[in-house]
Amino acid sequence: MYRFFFKAFFTRLDPEFAHELVVTGLRLLSGLGLIRAGKARDDISTLGLHFENRLGMAAGFDKNGILIKALHALGFGHVEIGTVTPLPQPGNPKPRLFRLPKNQSLINRMGFNNEGAEAVAARIAKLRKDNQRLPIIGINIGKNKSTSQELAHRDYGVATKTLAPVADYLVVNVSSPNTAGLRDLQQVAELRPILRAVLAAAGNVPVLLKIAPDLIDADIEAIASLVVEMNLAGMVATNTTISRENLIAESNTAEPGGLSGPILAERSTEVLKLIRKLLPATMTVISVGGVLTKDDYSERLSLGADLVQGYTGFVYAGPLWAKRLTSR
Repeated sequence: MYRFFFKAFFTRLDPEFAHELVVTGLRLLSGLGLIRAGKARDDISTLGLHFENRLGMAAGFDKNGILIKALHALGFGHVEIGTVTPLPQPGNPKPRLFRLPKNQSLINRMGFNNEGAEAVAARIAKLRKDNQRLPIIGINIGKNKSTSQELAHRDYGVATKTLAPVADYLVVNVSSPNTAGLRDLQQVAELRPILRAVLAAAGNVPVLLKIAPDLIDADIEAIASLVVEMNLAGMVATNTTISRENLIAESNTAEPGGLSGPILAERSTEVLKLIRKLLPATMTVISVGGVLTKDDYSERLSLGADLVQGYTGFVYAGPLWAKRLTSR
């Protein structure tokens, strides 16, 4: 039913406008109490936190923390919001989101459009005050586009100081392809001061690092060594890819930006296997990228992921996707 409606209606709309319609609809249904979280089925412990299940909504879908209750009601055990920057910013010019339906994929070059750390922190604080039961809330943080590479650590430190008090965990995002120069910060020399600033401001809030799938294995090994050295809580693997290999040709295939969807599954799985070997068992690994089916979800868990996230799978499979994946 959803796929028919998706093809008949949503695919005729601009993708970003369609996303905003979905956001509005979910907020309305949640606000009216028409969708509510069911009884928690499981209690999974990782990051020193208790998760209702192992599936979460990946960063990028709910940039400003306005859909946390609704996504929880749809079956997600955690919601990672963001990416949130210290100051508000509009992101890149539109159009900046593209569907590749033959590939069940998306290309985005949103550019960290968000309301800024103070507004998001205030919203989450109010949400926590008004609600007894919420999913685990992760907050994905980044630097403002106008901030130089040399001062990036300051942005990450400011975002952490503002958002850590309302976050269950934080994710340092230096791997989006849609902010010029951001991925250069994945080099160990540039990454170290960023992580140092975040850890200094995070207090007891767990901090993870999100990496790109396009890194070579040697670079991933160097980053994992730094994560262990600095005693982060773990890693998130992976972000979107700039590769277009093996895609079925479509009109939007060559659009610049980060590609998500099943085409990412092979590399995301490879990176999961690698970092699971490199990190101690006490560190958390969140696998994201190319998760579409229940088999995909189960495979990531069998390969050592503590948690799994999705976004594009939810867009193409519909509102019951999370509950289907986590059902026994």
